[in-house]
Amino acid sequence: MAKEYKAENIRVLEGLDAVRLRPGMYIGTTSVKGLHHILWEIVDNSMDEIANGYGDTIRVKLYEDGSASVEDNGRGIPVDIHPVQKVSGVEVVFTQLHAGGKFDSSNYAHSGGLHGVGASVTNALSRSLHVEVYKNKKIYAMDFESVDDGKGNIKGGVVKNHLKEIGKTDKTGTFVRFYPDDRIFETVKFNTDTISKRLKELAFLNKGVHIILEDERVPMGNGHLVREYCYEGGIVDFVKYLNETKNPAFDPPVYFEGEKDGIDLEVAFQYTDAYTENFFSYVNNIPTSEGGTHETGFKGALTKVLNDAARNMGLLKEKDENLLGDDYREGITVVLSIKMNNVQFEGQTKTKLGNSEAKVACDAITTEQLTAFFKKNKGVAEIILKKALLAAKVREAARREKELVRQKNSIDSFNTIGKLKNCTGKKPELNELFIVEGNSAGGTCTQARNRAYQAILPLRGKPLNAEKKRIDQVLANEEIRTIISALGAGIGDSFNVDNLKYHKVVILSDADQDGMHIRCILLTFFYRYMRELITQGHVYIGMPPLYRISKKDKTEYLYTDEELEKKKKEYGKAEIQRYKGLGEMNAEQLWQTTLDPERREMIQVTIEEAAEAELLVSTLMGDAVDLRKAYIVEHANFNKQDNFTATN
Repeated sequence: MAKEYKAENIRVLEGLDAVRLRPGMYIGTTSVKGLHHILWEIVDNSMDEIANGYGDTIRVKLYEDGSASVEDNGRGIPVDIHPVQKVSGVEVVFTQLHAGGKFDSSNYAHSGGLHGVGASVTNALSRSLHVEVYKNKKIYAMDFESVDDGKGNIKGGVVKNHLKEIGKTDKTGTFVRFYPDDRIFETVKFNTDTISKRLKELAFLNKGVHIILEDERVPMGNGHLVREYCYEGGIVDFVKYLNETKNPAFDPPVYFEGEKDGIDLEVAFQYTDAYTENFFSYVNNIPTSEGGTHETGFKGALTKVLNDAARNMGLLKEKDENLLGDDYREGITVVLSIKMNNVQFEGQTKTKLGNSEAKVACDAITTEQLTAFFKKNKGVAEIILKKALLAAKVREAARREKELVRQKNSIDSFNTIGKLKNCTGKKPELNELFIVEGNSAGGTCTQARNRAYQAILPLRGKPLNAEKKRIDQVLANEEIRTIISALGAGIGDSFNVDNLKYHKVVILSDADQDGMHIRCILLTFFYRYMRELITQGHVYIGMPPLYRISKKDKTEYLYTDEELEKKKKEYGKAEIQRYKGLGEMNAEQLWQTTLDPERREMIQVTIEEAAEAELLVSTLMGDAVDLRKAYIVEHANFNKQDNFTATN
């Protein structure tokens, strides 16, 4: 008999209770990414102050005790009594989910924090939070904490003491220090590099703004780590930074700005000798990794203006068809930043802009500014147009190669793709594809796998480095074509993740330099031509063990040299086997350590900072040998990457 559903069964969540009960609804995840999210909410509030002309400096500090603070020299959060809530503005901001000055366009013309939940969510998910406001020549302070209500429930963001004056000062601004709640988050250890990269990005996007990062946890000389970012060139410097491993076709980058209907636009772009498009767009400092209407407006205008220029310069005749946008964007690096009010993002992730007026404004500003620029700079226009004409010829060759791949990807030929050992399962969401190096490893993996849902694709040799080749050359490579056919989702503009035959694509290579190289080549290919495969969480790195240690009837598999040294002391005299490659393990060992979902370790590949990912790919796989060597010397670790997320 069904349980009766009465009003008493309805739970009313008061204040910030909902945030603690379902944190993922507000910050996406309780992993380290979610931990960083509550920091960004406070940083974004400070950045909104600065971006709207109130102040010029933000200081972020990470403390040894696990807390973090953000300080700005803006106007300071209002300290007067709210007319409706009857408490200070500070208390309202940190305790009410939908409260903030961002809803009032007279205070903030542009804002990244539009949902009014930022500061309160950070408060709700912290053990304690301290805020100071510097305003009216005075220092005001207030504290919050998470407390046990005596019924086994933790109430987050409870007022510990109301706002009070604690001193005098000549400065203005807001200081917030919070302690993330380890009862909520999987880890409360902030990642210095991740935070540093985002702050650097914000400094690029906001010309002349001074951003300082301090980390007490990282010793440096006689003190601790301090990094300062300030770029007077703004997004022009950003483009140069992104292209520092490439050869620019012209210098300096093209830059223009403009305003239409309350939308401010800034664009900087530069062409290089690369063959792929790199587009980075932002709305009110928020990365829009999925693009949106502002990108559409800019791209459409760029194509239109360049086609007009090509005809005016006689490079396209009357009988010739216009070139496509893809032709004009080959090798381009673009940073597009707009500031606007009443932003409408598609989805809660704030990754795709939906405002139709942004398309109109970006199209109009770009058309006007670029037309004028190319009239004055015909040499730059000619460089771009000649590159595009060559790209159009390559596009036609690539079309023929794609058609060949498409034919090979038919249902009838699927089981004959390369040396693919397909699985029997018909549900892509359950199926796994392991891409392994060599026939030897492929044979052992085939013996070890669970045939119901695990497919094995051995590579005959190293795939082509997609970073250094045009699309037609990439598609001509047999190993690359085999991978495309096996996945079944297409490539480039025709890639459709919905057609993916395996929802886990696992790169399984040896834990040595050659294995690392193959891993990098495959990740580069996925990043350049199947990026959605990564952004939607389908790409993994298999983690085979480095060592096997045995004594009597006890055996353990170890993944690092550090683990081995620790176990040596624990085991004493023991048998140790070093695995130089997957082929040295038998099928049973490979299943136990690497393939069995219950026991294996895998790394899910993610892209948290697209701009830094772009620079990393071009550094590791491009032509800048000195930069690549320097990076490898500093970061090489062939079996683990700290900024990846481990999963089964």
